[in-house]
Amino acid sequence: MSGHSKWSSIKHKKALTDSKRGKVFTKLIKEITIAARLGGSDINANPRLRTAVTIAKKQSMPNDNIDRAIKKGTGATGADALEEITYEGYGPGGVAIMVEVLSDNRNRTVAEIRFIFSRRGGNIGETGCVGWMFKKRGVIGIEKSAIDEDKLLEIALDAGADDVTSDDDTFQVLTAPEHFATVRDALEKSGLAIAHSELTRIPENTVAVSGHAAGQVLKLMEELEDHDDVQNVAANFDISEQEMAQFSAA
Repeated sequence: MSGHSKWSSIKHKKALTDSKRGKVFTKLIKEITIAARLGGSDINANPRLRTAVTIAKKQSMPNDNIDRAIKKGTGATGADALEEITYEGYGPGGVAIMVEVLSDNRNRTVAEIRFIFSRRGGNIGETGCVGWMFKKRGVIGIEKSAIDEDKLLEIALDAGADDVTSDDDTFQVLTAPEHFATVRDALEKSGLAIAHSELTRIPENTVAVSGHAAGQVLKLMEELEDHDDVQNVAANFDISEQEMAQFSAA
């Protein structure tokens, strides 16, 4: 969990900058649109939409933008033909990577994703080549300064969470996808501020990388995350805290 956890912290901090916020909004609007299309506009009856809207509000997305995305998804204003696609591949050092996208042009997107992989010393593989290494989980970050770990564990487990882990700054509450929204709501009702939350893929095992390979992996992750069509990137790298910190500072 260390590599994923630290990368998540870096990713969410970067998303708070003005230069990144526009891209974050673009991704969230796509997610809200397809969630509404697949599950309807009722937030209470559509967990995926509820999660997307909650994350959008935490990113300070205006309500008008959220409402337009929902209407677009349900066909009230017309919607682009967004398609959900997952690409699997390998990065430098044999790191397994999964990339989830929402695209209105499959051919364009796969060409661009393949180029990003190859530029950083990786390659896209066949469907299923690395998917078996990951498990879909909900991850909810809570600042360590907000609560004692034992108390957080009690609240989280009572709400249906699976476990609580930690990194330098935050506790990570892990849930099954179907319990994600319920656990997050329970944490918020307990007065806890959510540092970040997402449905993602957690690796079952990790690969240690360092030096040039570590830098290339992190650059690959950042470039994939920065692509407008990419909604989520998961990888099984394990990189030292020092090298992570150097990349974050840069």
